[in-house]
Amino acid sequence: MTTGYIDTPHWPWLTVALAVVLLGDALMSLRPPAFIRDCLDGVRFPREWWWTLVVIKLVAVGGLVAGLYFPGMGIAANAGVVAYFVCAAVAHVRAGFLGSTFWVNCLGMLAFSVGVLTLSYV
Repeated sequence: MTTGYIDTPHWPWLTVALAVVLLGDALMSLRPPAFIRDCLDGVRFPREWWWTLVVIKLVAVGGLVAGLYFPGMGIAANAGVVAYFVCAAVAHVRAGFLGSTFWVNCLGMLAFSVGVLTLSYV
């Protein structure tokens, strides 16, 4: 019987894995290595706004972790991560920046976050 709300994830380890990867991404983005700099420059994302991506990723990590304990919060955070990577994919396509960072990093993270969302909450 359903309880009328979205529960916590079926497999918490998937959510933890996504949170760990996003945390690593956020930490790397503090002093971006060449492949991240090239990616952000390639999609013409203004350098003065790069800090916002770190904040977004850290908030997502917090939401994913909180979602392990508070029903509904994890699915919202996971959906936000999916939306973030959809926006990143759109930025890549619009800028015509479709090299390996698009296919491996951007679409890879989109697939990973969609997979976690699907397997954790369906």
